Amino acid sequence: MSKRNTLIVTIALLLSNAMSGLDGTIVTTALPAIIADLHGLKWMAWIVAIFLLGTAVSTLVWSKLGERVGNKKAYQLAAAFFVVGSFLQGLAPNMLFLILARAIAGIGNGGMISLPYIIYAKLYENPRKRMQVLGLVSAFYSTATIIGPLVGGAIVDLFTWHWVFYINVPIGLLSAILVQVFYTHETVTPSRAKTDYLGAGLMVIGLVSLLGALELVGLTSPWLILLPLAVAAASFAALIKVERAAADPIVPGRLFRNGPLVVDFVLFTIIWGAFMGFLTYSPMWAQALLGTTALIGGATQIPSSVTDIIGSEAVPALRRRFSPHQVLTLNIVPLTLAFVVLVFAGVKAPYWVLLVAGALEGFGNGGCFNELQVKVQQDVDAADMPVATSFSFLIRMLSQTFTTAIFGLLMNQELFAGVRRSHGTITMAMLNKLSDAASVKSLPARLLPQMRDILHNGLHRIMLLALALMLIALVINLWAQRREAKALA
Repeated sequence: MSKRNTLIVTIALLLSNAMSGLDGTIVTTALPAIIADLHGLKWMAWIVAIFLLGTAVSTLVWSKLGERVGNKKAYQLAAAFFVVGSFLQGLAPNMLFLILARAIAGIGNGGMISLPYIIYAKLYENPRKRMQVLGLVSAFYSTATIIGPLVGGAIVDLFTWHWVFYINVPIGLLSAILVQVFYTHETVTPSRAKTDYLGAGLMVIGLVSLLGALELVGLTSPWLILLPLAVAAASFAALIKVERAAADPIVPGRLFRNGPLVVDFVLFTIIWGAFMGFLTYSPMWAQALLGTTALIGGATQIPSSVTDIIGSEAVPALRRRFSPHQVLTLNIVPLTLAFVVLVFAGVKAPYWVLLVAGALEGFGNGGCFNELQVKVQQDVDAADMPVATSFSFLIRMLSQTFTTAIFGLLMNQELFAGVRRSHGTITMAMLNKLSDAASVKSLPARLLPQMRDILHNGLHRIMLLALALMLIALVINLWAQRREAKALA
């Protein structure tokens, strides 16, 4: 394609990344108002997790579809799912409708965030140039996450939370139209192998069942939780058997025989799981514990968004002096320190502590993403680049999905325990109102310190788990860095 068309297609794909960043921060900013309006604090984790689950289970399917009908058509279909899902979320009258609509949007999001990276690899074959483009990806994503809390908070404060979902509709349509008009020279060589529909179906059933089991912990009888766990175990066992016989498996087993690639996948999994602790709960920390508005609560994401750009843009320069795993170490350390700060932050910690933690988290996250994404594409054979790229997104989304569910479980356990300790003076309905600046005024002022202690205990447990995950990631990367040094010696 011409340089002009390549630039326009790149911008169109960057819009999809911006939408993903906008959705993540605008929704977390609006969560307190959504919960207060729809009375669903105990389902809070589902609002985030179902979107991530839809994203996760669809990434490999979109990759396979792109191989058969072309990445252009696959991307446009993904955009259609995302736009329809966003519109339906804005119409949501209750929690069930909202969760189902977020599942539809999540399925579209799976294609909108994974297919562009496959297209980038084809448009920019030089790894250094691709790193620069990925720096732009982080810049667009981070800019969206800066705008998201401000726009989301303003919309919630001035209008209603329903409107935060409509903003993605025109952006998604514009991105799809630009790709249709300017992505003109795509070569599609459809595979003659039979599509692995059975493998894809088993993967979806297994993942949905496993997430459902996690979400039901603490909400129902342990015996009822065993049913979805059994379905998940049976689905994964059948998936392994089906994939071994499939001509074109949805998850090729050869990927797991590539040592460096497996390390990339493991680091993706752990780092992005921990990252969800800050992304999901820092606005709630500010609003519920410090009594800020939705706008100020969402602004906790701004420092991380700014430093995310800096960390990502620094990677090409760092690679001139350091090895890949050394670059990762330089970014994992500040990300780990962010959770150290939050673990030691008390219930009365000032607002600026959240901003400092966000700045550290953003720098590390931006650098880790840029380095790992290119490293995945370099560590795999060219023929497996699309599926490896999509699989890296699958495991990243799965990690975010399941850690979000686990974080939600930790929070729910602490909330229910706090309610029991209060002997009826504090209820879940009251804790639902604590996270929203507009409704907190209706709560008894004398009980606010005790209620905030309950919520802080839950937040502390979440940040402690996130810190443990980052320490594990650091140890694994230092081990891989040592092996890398021996190989280069």
